[in-house]
Amino acid sequence: MTGPDVVWAAITVDCTDPGMTSDFWSRLLGLPPRTIDDLPGWFRIGPTVGGGPAITFQPVPERKAGKTRIHLDLWVDRLEEAMALVADLGGRSTGEIHRYDEGTVAVMADVEGNEFCLVGPPGSG
Repeated sequence: MTGPDVVWAAITVDCTDPGMTSDFWSRLLGLPPRTIDDLPGWFRIGPTVGGGPAITFQPVPERKAGKTRIHLDLWVDRLEEAMALVADLGGRSTGEIHRYDEGTVAVMADVEGNEFCLVGPPGSG
């Protein structure tokens, strides 16, 4: 028996200010945000790689509460510079750094406090 085709389309981020949040991610990833015609107040960037998923920003009335259970991992070649860029764009470091054989992970937060990880080369950070 064959199941349905399932294709990863997007990651959706809940935001109180989707315009501001999509602007942060747009500037961080170097991709222009665009509105979604049939969804007022929604924005989308990407896909970030050819054929890959997009990031969608949807308006919600409530602020983020608690730790983000799903997050993005972004590979970077220069971890310290990427961390500084996040801060320059209005995000912040959570202060968490993890060192693994595969690389050094810095846990960051965007302008609305949504956590994500910058993954730099081993020994960085």
